[in-house]
Amino acid sequence: TGEYGWSVNMERIMKAQALRDSSMSAYMTSKKTLELNPHNAIMGELKARSEADKSDKTVKDLVVLLFETALLASGFSLDEPNTFAGRIHRMIKLGLSIDEEDEEVEAVDDLPPLEDDVAATSMEDVD
Repeated sequence: TGEYGWSVNMERIMKAQALRDSSMSAYMTSKKTLELNPHNAIMGELKARSEADKSDKTVKDLVVLLFETALLASGFSLDEPNTFAGRIHRMIKLGLSIDEEDEEVEAVDDLPPLEDDVAATSMEDVD
């Protein structure tokens, strides 16, 4: 975190406050700084892949995933944990070579057949 602003623990405490002032928290949240080692093999590969294809969604997902993982490891909480989970699932599918289209087809096949709307009308009769 930056020199000024709340620490990780103070941010967590202030987010948990029931009567917090959102305008004050905007000023006091610390600026996050991600320091990278340019000699790391992961950074070298990400740089090479991003230079090869600027619009590669996988590289963008990996970079954001790297940042969000660093936030979690530092004790911060994520603003959108569902987005983070979706990104993790996409990376797992990529690692396991699972295509998105194959999964959608299987999901449709696994659904049970729809029942008639008899249950809905019987519930309306009870009311």
